[in-house]
Amino acid sequence: MTSLSDIWPAFGLVLTTPRLQLKPVQDEHLPALFDAARSGIHEPGHSPFSTPWAEAPAEELGPSLARWHWTCRSSTTPEGWTLLLGIWHEGGLVGCQDIGAKDFNVLKTVGTGSWLKQSAQGLGLGKEMRAAVVSYAFDHLGAEVAQSEAAAWNEKSLGVSRSLGYELNGTYRTNWGPKVEEVQRVRVTPASFKRPSWTLKVEGHERFAKFLGL
Repeated sequence: MTSLSDIWPAFGLVLTTPRLQLKPVQDEHLPALFDAARSGIHEPGHSPFSTPWAEAPAEELGPSLARWHWTCRSSTTPEGWTLLLGIWHEGGLVGCQDIGAKDFNVLKTVGTGSWLKQSAQGLGLGKEMRAAVVSYAFDHLGAEVAQSEAAAWNEKSLGVSRSLGYELNGTYRTNWGPKVEEVQRVRVTPASFKRPSWTLKVEGHERFAKFLGL
């Protein structure tokens, strides 16, 4: 019998670290992801996101979250893709880690972003999940650069980047809604990446890579 991962091979990808399981969010996971986001991600009025989506009322947050996941899936092509990975810790869905690229076959560059509910912060999970996707990008996708960015005041995110060997890669000034923000870019290569002591377990890569035309 045909499975969902036969139709959409991304759903067969699973990344496992000592404490976490990362796998693409499916529709059945959206209610738990909504609950995680609604429980709180950051202090009110201090959004680390370019769009303060996590502060939206519940009646707007749910549809917005679902729409974003559906949009990322529907726009996936070899020329441009964003993979949204749910983060499972101790059996519960606690956040999301994304990895994406444009013209990857030429540029060999990925970008990442993430969020964790507040009760899962401060445990080192942010570093572990970022290490997982960067390891996957370098060792399985064949990426040559992984890049990210954060508001210049976001020391938690930038601290994770530094701990994994990212280097500063310039700043730019932009508006996040009505607020002006200084945004710090960072990048890491296989040579500068500070690898974790553990080895990433990967399932379903071959079919996903073929799906992306890699």
